[in-house]
Amino acid sequence: MIWFNNLVARILPFVPKPIVGLFSRQYIAGEALDDAIRAIKELNANGICATIDLLGEEVKQRSDSELALKTYISILNTIASEGVDANVSVKPTHMGLKIDKEFCYQNLKILVESARQHNNFIRIDMEDSSCVDDTLDIYERLRTDYINVGTVMQAYLRRAVDDVNRLIPKRANLRLCKGAYYWEKRDVVYKDGAIVNRSYEYLLEKLLSQQCYVGIATHDEKLVWAGLRLIDKYQLTHDQYEFQMLYGVDPELARIVTRDGHKLRVYVPFGKEWFAYSVRRLRENPKMVSYIMKNTVNRMFGINR
Repeated sequence: MIWFNNLVARILPFVPKPIVGLFSRQYIAGEALDDAIRAIKELNANGICATIDLLGEEVKQRSDSELALKTYISILNTIASEGVDANVSVKPTHMGLKIDKEFCYQNLKILVESARQHNNFIRIDMEDSSCVDDTLDIYERLRTDYINVGTVMQAYLRRAVDDVNRLIPKRANLRLCKGAYYWEKRDVVYKDGAIVNRSYEYLLEKLLSQQCYVGIATHDEKLVWAGLRLIDKYQLTHDQYEFQMLYGVDPELARIVTRDGHKLRVYVPFGKEWFAYSVRRLRENPKMVSYIMKNTVNRMFGINR
């Protein structure tokens, strides 16, 4: 099955957009904010909270970042007015990081301040390795004035241990994921999956043992188990961590995690840039092909998920 997943992921850029759209419906809420809110209300009804992501990245014009900022502020307003349990994830390059670092910082500062006024939270996503230094610098600047902001650590980065050691004294709020930008070079990232998993477990223990709040972001049940082991080892309370998963990916595991009383946050993307996101996500993580095809078949035949 692995070879099939990889084959599908590699040919996706050449597949007609309507066909990709059939698959994307399983893990993208839709093109409009109303679609995302509808999906989040369903998640909330099942005891799951969410983070909303407006699709888009690496914008070329300041006006595009400014429009995205306005949309994100509208998202925060809608979260408040609709009373849904959700926060916001944002990519630095969507806020103009590749245009000008200070411009990006100012946009993110406006967004974090808006979230603070709504008693909400902003997660600054991590992108490819060329963005790591600037993203962490911006995060640390914001963290001096705001507690309602966090960022992301990628376990496959060889530099991750040093970054975590730097952020632990600041009691950083981090989403910990494996990392999946498939084009990264071996001198930047670990290419061996077993090493990536060991790195993930090592970083997770460092963070949890030092009382950093961690979003344990994975669909890998081995890592879910590792998280549960550490939660028990350090006798953590439910306000010290959460699990995180992608919308539409392995809902059965999501149900198991929530059934056992753990907080779960699902990443809910929406927007008109769904095609590029779909292609990148599936090329980054071919295993998602199996999850999505299984869920598609289940829905077609009315099988309970």
